Amino acid sequence: MAEAFAIETHELRKVFGDQAAVKGLTLQVKQGEVFGFLGPNGAGKTTSIKMLLSLVTPTSGSALLLGAPIGNRNMLRHMGFLPEHFRFQEWLKAGEFLELHGQLYGMQARALRSRIDELLERVGLSDFRDKLLRTFSKGMLQRIGLAQALLNRPRLVFLDEPTSGLDPVGRRLVRDIIHELRKDGTSVFLNSHLLSEIEVTCDRVAFIRHGEVVRVMELSSLDVGQVNVSIRAKGLSPEIIAGLSQWGWNIQADGENIGMALSAESAMPEITRYLVMHAVEVYALTPKRASLEEVFIETVGKDGGL
Repeated sequence: MAEAFAIETHELRKVFGDQAAVKGLTLQVKQGEVFGFLGPNGAGKTTSIKMLLSLVTPTSGSALLLGAPIGNRNMLRHMGFLPEHFRFQEWLKAGEFLELHGQLYGMQARALRSRIDELLERVGLSDFRDKLLRTFSKGMLQRIGLAQALLNRPRLVFLDEPTSGLDPVGRRLVRDIIHELRKDGTSVFLNSHLLSEIEVTCDRVAFIRHGEVVRVMELSSLDVGQVNVSIRAKGLSPEIIAGLSQWGWNIQADGENIGMALSAESAMPEITRYLVMHAVEVYALTPKRASLEEVFIETVGKDGGL
């Protein structure tokens, strides 16, 4: 049985004048997974999301969302979206704002009232139902925007920087809601510059640079994958250092200190034996698992700020 995907794109491309904002986006997001979308500023993340949401027309390429071509009206009924730069109707009260968006979704009045009550409680804004949005802080607007994105019980949700205006308590709330969505089988496409949040929230991430996906990885691999090792030893020669490449890569030597990447910690005893056999005095081998930030820098480059 073929695996079902919430999002499938093939060489999705967008050109503005003579500038390619997205050169060729190809990726697959599984149904029910939380998928992180990472890249430096100007990498094409926002344009990619706008194409998927039919807010920008692709120059070329193709994409399916929930099995339907992008722009399909029936498919859009099953999607939710919280933009990074939202502009909500500040003259409306919180309850009125959600009611308006529920009506735009075509929700029945009774079901909508019940859903509004449920979501206001979930995002911690029940006591502010009758308050004007213009009186809300940025964090409160972020929360009401999240409630809006979930009104129609979507099968696919796009969250663009959903925690940018939130304090640690608010970020924890959003994280818990995302985990609940995954449990319910909802697919979440998450763009955030807070890599620590991505690391504890997402199942997989894609790294995008210059409008193209350069790497896709399971975040569980951070627990069992690459290990960075620091070696402090005396008596290292260029030949001995070069010999370390049989166990790892990205070897950087500075006097008595060496840094290198290994695929597994199990190589460390072999490295120790190799160094001792070559009369090297080993003072320390210190493992450190690669963080998502380190993988990001390694993948997109040190000049690639989020």
